[in-house]
Amino acid sequence: MSNIQVDAGRLNPKATSKRHRTQAGGRASLALVSLLFLTPALLFYGVFELWPIIQTIWYSLYEWNGIDASTFVGLQNYVTVFTDPDLYGSILHSFILILFFSVIPIALGLVIAALIKEIKSKTASTFAQVCLFLPRVIPGAAAAVAWTWMLADKGTVNQMLRAIGLGDLAHVWLGDQSTALAAVGVIGFWLQLGFCIVLLLSGMGSIDQSLYEAASLDGAGWWRQLFSITIPGLRGQIGVCLTMTIVAALASFDVVYMSTQGGPGRSTMVPGVAVYRLAFTEQSVGLASALAVALMILVLLVVGPLQRLVNGKRG
Repeated sequence: MSNIQVDAGRLNPKATSKRHRTQAGGRASLALVSLLFLTPALLFYGVFELWPIIQTIWYSLYEWNGIDASTFVGLQNYVTVFTDPDLYGSILHSFILILFFSVIPIALGLVIAALIKEIKSKTASTFAQVCLFLPRVIPGAAAAVAWTWMLADKGTVNQMLRAIGLGDLAHVWLGDQSTALAAVGVIGFWLQLGFCIVLLLSGMGSIDQSLYEAASLDGAGWWRQLFSITIPGLRGQIGVCLTMTIVAALASFDVVYMSTQGGPGRSTMVPGVAVYRLAFTEQSVGLASALAVALMILVLLVVGPLQRLVNGKRG
């Protein structure tokens, strides 16, 4: 039967050509319908995402106070961003925060998630996940205010230290330039830990349990299984955690602004707060735009290779 259809197609090339045109027309119609459905989202993205980015890049080429006439300065604002110690220092601070926002929460989250996975009671496991995830649903600004009270001279942290006989360690954590950035990092760590634990724990549920059973029979202990089975099996989840937490560290604003406003001095200044101050306090819209663009490029340069590494792509 199929041979007869093939021969018929050869004998009637006009019918075959007409069928091909019909199929091509159907695909074109489907593409047009798909484009129509995508149009509202594309318009929204263009108006509220692409256009502000283009405007920011345009403003970064000018010296402008936001009110008077602007002066074209080319790339001078970018030169200032990378030569002014206060501005590039804020970028360095955001990289230090990656340690607290990303590295420590993921490392500790892996261990805690693996321990929760060992809990036999489903109720206890769920309760632990809910308690650990609660900080994630709290707005960063509210968390910063609460931690500011706890880290004050007579706050909860210092009171606990004095209660256990470690009063010598009591400190004005956010008021000292030597400890302020680390104290802000602790707030970020507290906010990110629950997210990492829950995401990693969900990924552990998809790992084949027979791998753990075989490893146990071979004499592999808990730590060996963690590094040989769990971590390789969570590459995708770890990649998501790294991406989300690194972006949170580099683009941090609410936690820093509400806790220290970049002080004392400029010891906790980060690009997000610096952009706000330049634009709305110092009326340097052009320089603020240049720093914002530099931060955007920095995030892309960090997250892009990270995604390729996590997905196992090279080149």
